[in-house]
Amino acid sequence: MPLVNTKEMFLKAYQGHYAIPAFNVDNVDVMKAVLKAAENTKSPVIIAISSGALKFIGENYIREVMDCAMKEITVPVALHLDHGKSVELCKKCVDLGFTSVMIDASSCEFEENIRQTKEVVEYAHSHNVSVESELGAIAGIEDEVCVDDKYGHFTHPDDVIEFVSKTGIDSLAIAIGTAHGAYKFKPGQKPQLRFDILEEIEARLPNFPLVLHGASSVPQASLKILNSYGGKMPEAIGIPEAMLLEASKHAVCKINVGTDIRVAYVGGLRKALVENPEKFDLRTFIAPAMDAVTALCEDKIKNVFNSAGHAND
Repeated sequence: MPLVNTKEMFLKAYQGHYAIPAFNVDNVDVMKAVLKAAENTKSPVIIAISSGALKFIGENYIREVMDCAMKEITVPVALHLDHGKSVELCKKCVDLGFTSVMIDASSCEFEENIRQTKEVVEYAHSHNVSVESELGAIAGIEDEVCVDDKYGHFTHPDDVIEFVSKTGIDSLAIAIGTAHGAYKFKPGQKPQLRFDILEEIEARLPNFPLVLHGASSVPQASLKILNSYGGKMPEAIGIPEAMLLEASKHAVCKINVGTDIRVAYVGGLRKALVENPEKFDLRTFIAPAMDAVTALCEDKIKNVFNSAGHAND
C-alpha cells in the first residue's frame, strides 16, 4: 500500500471522533514495531520522524525503508516530519518523499511564524504533501525543541483564524497543557489539560483538525519494567490517558507519542539483557524490545486514540 498524506485521515478521524496515533520512531526496529501494531489493530497511523531520528536513520534510507515496509502493510500510513525547525528542512523532507511535514516556527513572532509556514505550505502542497504548524509553545525538551516556561504558553484562540487562513495549513498543533519528555510535571503535581481553551479553538475553527504534542502518558507498567531492570526514572509523570481519550472525542485528530515508545523499548531491552546474560545474539534482546513497543502501541490505539478498526473508513 502506498504512503498517504494526512488530509483524508484527519477528515475521517474528525467525523468519527477518534485520533490518529503519531508515534515517534528513532530507528527501523521501532518503525517495524509500530507498523505491526497498526496492522494488528487495523488502525491508520503516522510514522513521525524528528530531525534527530532522521539523522540517525539516514536521510537516504528512510523513504526506501518505508516503501519496503509498506509492501506488507494494508492500513493507511503517513510519513511525517515532526518539529521541522526550518523551512529548508521541511522542503528537504518533501523532496525525500515524506507525505506530511510540520514546520515549527512557534518560537518566532506571530507574523514570522505565518511567513515561514506559508512558504512551506506553498512548496508542500505543490507536491501533494500535508502541512502542520504550531501556535503556542509546548513545554519540555524533545530533540531541539526547548521551552523555558515549564507550562508552556497556551495557544490563544483569538489567533487561530488569522493564522490558519493566512497560511493554508492542513492541521494545527495547539498548546493546552501537554509537555514534551518524561518529566512533564513535578511529583505531586496534578496534570491538567485546558479543555476550555480547546473548546474555544474548536468554536473558531469548526471542522478543522487539531494536534496534541507531548502527549505521552508514561504508563506505570512500562516504567516499572524499566526501573526493575536497572533504569532510574522513578519520578517520570505523563498526561493521564483519560484526558487524551477525551481530547480525541473533540477536534483533536492527531496525538503525538514519543517518550512512551522509548520507555517501552528500553524497558524490554533491559529486561532481556538481565534475563539472558549468557547470550550475545542481538535478536535475543531486540525482539522483546520491539514486542514491548508493539504491545504499548496496540493498547493506546484501542484504549486511548480509539482508532482501532478505522483503517478502512
